Amino acid sequence: MKSIQITSFGDLEQLKLVDLPDPKPGPNEALVQIHAASVNPSDVKNVQGAMHQTTLPRIPGRDYAGVVVAGPSEWMEKEVWGTGGELGFTRDGTHAELVGVPVESLRQKPKNLCFDQAATVGVSYMAAWLGVVEVAEVKQGETIAIIGAGGAVGGAAAQIAKRIGAKVVGVDRNEPHPEAPIRMAAESLIVGAPDVAAAIRQATGGRGADVVFDMVGGAMFRASLASLAFRGRQVAIASVGAREVAFDLIDFYHNESRLFGVDTLKRGLVESAKILEALTAGFEEGAYLPAPIEQAFSLSEAAEAYKCVADGARGRIVLRPQG
Repeated sequence: MKSIQITSFGDLEQLKLVDLPDPKPGPNEALVQIHAASVNPSDVKNVQGAMHQTTLPRIPGRDYAGVVVAGPSEWMEKEVWGTGGELGFTRDGTHAELVGVPVESLRQKPKNLCFDQAATVGVSYMAAWLGVVEVAEVKQGETIAIIGAGGAVGGAAAQIAKRIGAKVVGVDRNEPHPEAPIRMAAESLIVGAPDVAAAIRQATGGRGADVVFDMVGGAMFRASLASLAFRGRQVAIASVGAREVAFDLIDFYHNESRLFGVDTLKRGLVESAKILEALTAGFEEGAYLPAPIEQAFSLSEAAEAYKCVADGARGRIVLRPQG
């Protein structure tokens, strides 16, 4: 099969098309022919050596959509989608023509999503679901402020929260993509505010947000914390820039604030499949829309695709192994 393979960490230029043996599915495994696979920021970091759990040589790629070509008869030729915290790190990933996965992780993709769209859902919607539903437990009528709302995770979180019945305040330093889901999901959108905490409090009538979902971290951590209503919950999934932050602990406990972390890498293929299953109805109802796709590339153009993500592409970047 054709694939991309990391043999050493470093520059994105090393990403070349190679021929590798087809995966041989083990017991209780299936083989999926990949029609589309997204490129995530964590895939870029993986090639650069920032993901320390990765073992080499390794095929990168975390998300996929494709067709089952080997496995149980009831799954043959089914159109499926998937993601997993081990894919591309400790298990060969999706930037290839074929991928082997546990049968237990197979889920049919939503019928109204094409392969390209379905391939962009995994990591971003996983992070959003874990933060909004499983960790923060956002409820109908609550207000959630999303920092970094213009990105794929921010748009996913906004749509999930809106479907629950929460009020969404989107925050970003730049104008989101014209087709970014946050534009349709947010009741108010704050762009480029010099004082984010003050802007969120103004948007919430001075009360603050019940939940702040922070996609940025680092310099935005204290502003996010200052935006919380009494007994508010803050969810962190990243830290751009500084790894360490300082905050007023007395203010923190007087407000009875709560702080949670979310890491999609801790959810393997099978656990991730259960979340994709929970998301399916929202996509089929039209309540969830995938982030806009900026460009699709062939596997032979993988280095260019990865560079687009590294350079901050506004839309999603997709690889088409069959193209």
